[in-house]
Amino acid sequence: MTYIIIVTYNGMHWLDQCLKSCADYPVIIIDNASIDNTVAFIEQNYPNVILFKQKENLGFGQANNLGIRYALDKGAEHVFLLNQDAYLVDTVLNDLVAFQKKQPKHGILSPIHITGDQIKLDKNFSIFMRKECSGQFYSDFVLGNTLKAVYEVPFINAAAWLISKACLETVGGFDPLFFHYAEDDNYCQRVLYHGFKIGVLPQSYVIHDRAERKPIQPKKYTEAYFALAIRKFKVRFADVNNKEALRQLRLKLKYAKKQYLKAAFLLSFYNYKGLKKEYKTLKKLEKAVRQSYAVNKTKGSHYI
Repeated sequence: MTYIIIVTYNGMHWLDQCLKSCADYPVIIIDNASIDNTVAFIEQNYPNVILFKQKENLGFGQANNLGIRYALDKGAEHVFLLNQDAYLVDTVLNDLVAFQKKQPKHGILSPIHITGDQIKLDKNFSIFMRKECSGQFYSDFVLGNTLKAVYEVPFINAAAWLISKACLETVGGFDPLFFHYAEDDNYCQRVLYHGFKIGVLPQSYVIHDRAERKPIQPKKYTEAYFALAIRKFKVRFADVNNKEALRQLRLKLKYAKKQYLKAAFLLSFYNYKGLKKEYKTLKKLEKAVRQSYAVNKTKGSHYI
């Protein structure tokens, strides 16, 4: 049995097309307290969907953990995490499941992500498939070489992940250290650490119907700046593949403290205030990052 798990939040723009594409499979939806018509629409038009209505936004990872736990309790051997803005193409899910059964060391499998107009690769996805990550994928495709059955990558975003039960029971679910964004980075780190592979099937597709956005560098010391700093801090120092992570964490905090003290000495009050806030923000995360690192090095169905 394979369950599709979809986390929704104000998803009316995509929801009907997403759920129509999933019609052949059992679907679990965890709604993160949408304030549009998402819940009512699901209840009225898709009554067979298993719907968990949350009173607050749990974030992407923790909401998925609820769906994963339910699916495993119902005997699922695989779960397929699908974004609310993504749609299955043809037999993609059957293809992924069949391949994972044959090659169970691939704990995560993803199809190719194409844009909503179906004329090119999703921009972010194409970055994850560059030569440094996937090897010969682009060369094989452009030169007409025989495509491999699977291309191994260190990371692929979680818009369309097939995860095996064996992987979930070894690696666990998403780490609650991450609320939204970078939880998939952390999960891929853990999958690789525990000896599973991450693969992309080059002839299976999902449509990822999102607009391309130009990356914006947040203004120094704004809330967006600190949010980005926190995300990078967690991804880097909770990485279980980095044996030096905790030592580097200590050095990072020592350096951050030195920087704000230096700004005070130089009477640079703007930088002093911002750097001190950054240090205190990161310092508060130290214990949680250390705990995450320790837990995630062990095998088990953590967090689910």
